[in-house]
Amino acid sequence: MAMIDEMDRRILRVLRRDGRISNLALAERVGLSASACLRRVAALEKSGVIRGYRAVLSPEKTGVGFVAYITVGLSSHTKAAQEAFERAISQAPEVRECHNITGNVEYLLRIEAADLVAYKHFHTEVLGTLPQVNAVTSYVVMGSPKDERA
Repeated sequence: MAMIDEMDRRILRVLRRDGRISNLALAERVGLSASACLRRVAALEKSGVIRGYRAVLSPEKTGVGFVAYITVGLSSHTKAAQEAFERAISQAPEVRECHNITGNVEYLLRIEAADLVAYKHFHTEVLGTLPQVNAVTSYVVMGSPKDERA
């Protein structure tokens, strides 16, 4: 594991908010020379601390009007059942995140759809056809006062 010091943490905080900031501006914000900052960012990338840079999209402008988190319980707790479920879910464009979790159910999914009708189609025609799925509970997102995903 890479050793991260306070300066690296400062760099990461700035990059988390603005991954497109120029190296010169980043260096000024964190109090380093441009060359020292560039070396640190390169080291963070090489060590895998920084895995990539992403664009943050506007849901409204990309046709996403409905977001839900759903928990999924499987009917069988075998490796084969989990792998089959994960393969099927990886093919569903509505699933933006899939997490294998502990607790009463096996998975937590973040679903993005155009609207309730599109979500119902996913719920019925995708989840409802998977033989591994035993239970589904939906939590509709009404607002997101804090969302730091990039």
